[in-house]
Amino acid sequence: MKLDLRNPACILTATLLAIAFSGCGQEPSPKPVVKSVPVPVAPVNQDAEKAEAAKAEAAKQAARAAADKELAGRVKAALGAERTLNAHGIDVVASNGAVTLFGTAETRMKRDMAGKVAAAVEGVKSVENKLAIVAGS
Repeated sequence: MKLDLRNPACILTATLLAIAFSGCGQEPSPKPVVKSVPVPVAPVNQDAEKAEAAKAEAAKQAARAAADKELAGRVKAALGAERTLNAHGIDVVASNGAVTLFGTAETRMKRDMAGKVAAAVEGVKSVENKLAIVAGS
């Protein structure tokens, strides 16, 4: 069979066949692979539980601080009720029933007396007496 190159249909068919066969043997470029990475998500219940636990802990600490302040006030009042002591020169700090006395006392006897008065207050578990002895205080 002989092709007539003057016939436009033959030319068109030959061109289309040439274009179609020109891509043969070539593989298409691979598409990039996209992998999804799982992101751990904390359940909402855990967040709510943590927030609730934090609130409970804050309330517990606030209650403890109020109890410590109240205990320190009772110790300070007991020291003020003791007429032989100068309670103005004594500061009281309480923490979980442990009381610390800061400040000054005129004599060793008054220093020791302040420690005994503080220890006698209900709720006091221990007393750390850090009163300095200063004559005329």
